[in-house]
Amino acid sequence: MRRLIFFSLILFSNFIYSQNLLFAEPRNPIRAKNGMVVSANELASKVGIQILKRGGNAIDAAVAVGFALAVTYPVAGNIGGGGFMIIHTKDGKSIAIDFREVAPAAATRNMFLDSDGNFLPDLSQVGIKSAGVPGSVSGLLYALKKYGTMKIEDVIQPAINMAEIGFPLPYSTANSIKYTLDDFSQFPSSMKIFSKNGEAYQEGEIFKQPDLAFVLNEIKNFGVDGFYKGKVAELIVDQQNKMGGLITLDDLANYKTIEREVVRGSYNNFEIISMPPSSSGGVALIQLLNILENFSFKENEWGSSNYIHTLVEAMKYVYADRAVHLGDSDFYNVPIDWLTSKAYAKKIADKIKNSATPSDSIFAGSPDSFEGENTTHYSVYDKDGNAVSVTTTINSGYGSKLVVEGAGFLLNNEMDDFSSKPNTPNQFGLIGSEANSIEPGKRMLSSMTPTIVLHNEKPFLILGSPGGSTIITVVLQVILNIIEFNMDIEQAVYSPRIHHQWKPDKLYFEKFGLSKDVIENLKSMGHIIGNERVLGIVEAIMIDQKNKIIFGVTDKRGAGKVEGY
Repeated sequence: MRRLIFFSLILFSNFIYSQNLLFAEPRNPIRAKNGMVVSANELASKVGIQILKRGGNAIDAAVAVGFALAVTYPVAGNIGGGGFMIIHTKDGKSIAIDFREVAPAAATRNMFLDSDGNFLPDLSQVGIKSAGVPGSVSGLLYALKKYGTMKIEDVIQPAINMAEIGFPLPYSTANSIKYTLDDFSQFPSSMKIFSKNGEAYQEGEIFKQPDLAFVLNEIKNFGVDGFYKGKVAELIVDQQNKMGGLITLDDLANYKTIEREVVRGSYNNFEIISMPPSSSGGVALIQLLNILENFSFKENEWGSSNYIHTLVEAMKYVYADRAVHLGDSDFYNVPIDWLTSKAYAKKIADKIKNSATPSDSIFAGSPDSFEGENTTHYSVYDKDGNAVSVTTTINSGYGSKLVVEGAGFLLNNEMDDFSSKPNTPNQFGLIGSEANSIEPGKRMLSSMTPTIVLHNEKPFLILGSPGGSTIITVVLQVILNIIEFNMDIEQAVYSPRIHHQWKPDKLYFEKFGLSKDVIENLKSMGHIIGNERVLGIVEAIMIDQKNKIIFGVTDKRGAGKVEGY
């Protein structure tokens, strides 16, 4: 009976994604009193809100959403990837959970270089060697065991049901699978899952994943060992051995989730709680806010050439520092305190003048002298005041494009997030150095920025985004839109955004993001204007603690869903 009810629910899940809605007129944020879930997929959000209604806390709901996204949002939701979780509990504790993928023990520094030292991106971005050891299952179950209240069978069963029974494919998912069929065609195991004997799935067709249901059942029955040991681990390693991969049974058995200290910052009486390395997101976000705190902007300056110029110049310096100083802090001494200090930010702010500084003349600072864009984010808040911000990824859309034979899930291609060759950009144009070089057991640097903003020590904003190297600047601009320009949460998320990442020295912007005269002013200041592009898909929650109202918004750039009660 439970499955029949669930199946009837998902029959109503057909929704349409269209970029024509990108800058639609705001409809006012969704409001709730008791709890809220915002994710990139309607079914996953419904799973999360049902957990909250049944008495689970925000961590229980976040874990349930994570497993549900692995079924319903295969472009980025996953059990074959990794990610980061920020938690702020009802009693005021802030926690960072790092379940980023790691390099296999057999990985080598130059594994993606040819005999002449040339970088081979096809090896690092597609297929068996592009995958790091997955962390998602470990991370979700770690959070559930330590901070949740429900049993694993309670939070994973909805995902199992959807994998076994299937669900109607929404337009966005059907279209993205169709678009990726040529990539999937390299691997019979992938075509088995993502095509009907080689033909594309159509919108509304029921998409069943029995192999994935088997894996989820193994996790339900055996916990972490159901993935990292036993039958599932053997399937992963059998495929690795057949295709020349590096991941071994020991790599899987030895994977560990790490609980870290959050990175903290402040901006105009708001406290920022975000992710430390192996993500660069929290450090870079706080560094940017520290720099911008030295400037004042009037409400009517939003979108002006002066405002854009100041943002871009700050971004250049921060991404230069990211390239040199950020990496896995278990392998490299990342100078977090210095990078996030107000004093260092002031020195950078003093360098920002009325003309653009060419990127080639900006170098990373020295503490001695003074990620695929198809990631996904979800935010959860419960009636007791627990807040959870989760960003998870398999890197590129559909990761390595390789499904584990017999297990039905995609492997990530996160090895591309390492700096395979110094000063050579990865697929997102990001440049790295020794701090992010390949080493066995090391976590590759990420730009994921799951963030919680506190006001008067209570959760005020919960947000994050996919978008590879653009994640940091996307999250930054939503925060600024609210704190500096008094936008409501929907206006803040819908508004056009810009991006600069030091190199290449180009200012990217969204449609309607820069007016003609602003572009001309920026050019006259020395800025190089890049292409129009969509920047991020923010899933955000804002809490009015005084009136006890929870506001939620899913970005019109995606096809997500807000669920509250």
